[in-house]
Amino acid sequence: MSEELSLNGAKDAQNLPAIYVISDSVGITGQSVARAAASQYGQNQPKLCLLTQVKAFKDIQEFLDTHAQQDKEEFGSDEMVVFYSLVEDRIREPLERYLTTHPHIHGVDIISEPIAALSAIYHKKPLDIPGEMHITDEHYFDRIEAIEFTIAHDDGNRPEDLTKADIVIMGVSRCGKTPTSIYLAQQGYRVANVPLDPQTEPPKEIFDVDSTRIFGLMTTPDVLIGIRRRRLGKARGLASSYADPAEVCRDLDDARALMRRVGCIVIHTEKRAVEETAQEILRYYELAHPRDTGFSRN
Repeated sequence: MSEELSLNGAKDAQNLPAIYVISDSVGITGQSVARAAASQYGQNQPKLCLLTQVKAFKDIQEFLDTHAQQDKEEFGSDEMVVFYSLVEDRIREPLERYLTTHPHIHGVDIISEPIAALSAIYHKKPLDIPGEMHITDEHYFDRIEAIEFTIAHDDGNRPEDLTKADIVIMGVSRCGKTPTSIYLAQQGYRVANVPLDPQTEPPKEIFDVDSTRIFGLMTTPDVLIGIRRRRLGKARGLASSYADPAEVCRDLDDARALMRRVGCIVIHTEKRAVEETAQEILRYYELAHPRDTGFSRN
């Protein structure tokens, strides 16, 4: 199955060659690795070209030959980067031989070495079953439940359910509440997030939640002003107070005061990726709830 992912907002990525991802499963691992690597070059939303559910090497060869020619015509070079996760030897080994005779294709095997390392300590052969990680076991359904809960309780919705959340995130607008919540939900945690602004009283239910489950997200005024101005774009003049330095400082001051009243842990998000913010939250959360993981509710 071949497809191209061109994400919204990645205009500059459209002028760059695609990163190719090949998998005998759904390709999620390869996409994640490709995006993480591209981010180190300022490409947070690179153009990805996928070949998934691969059943035979001939499909890979046709895919690479076709795209190498297209890239040569468009960019003047047939050099390609390919991230591949192929657990079956009958597909992976022909590809590796192909790569040795096509030095313009830079292949990155993202699954074989980790499997080999685990084989050395487990002292057993791998299953060699593509997509085994995505089998629908009880953990899968826990994650789905957590994601559904988190989406339903985004941006202050259903405050009456705050005590049912594993984690409650609070903070001012554009401090990263929603992406952090979704990331944690994907790990199996039911998350609710509560927006804070001077014009709206926080839900009274926030004071009923165990403070070790509440986390306040905080950032610096300069960072928040920049994010809000980019968010407003051409409409900046219509809602200038949203990114006004004095208003932003007031937002943050009021948020800090509420966080002190609630007694929650405050996490700074500036210079942190969403994943880093989430891991910092989990570090404190798991200290207070060592056996209360996202997969313990059956």
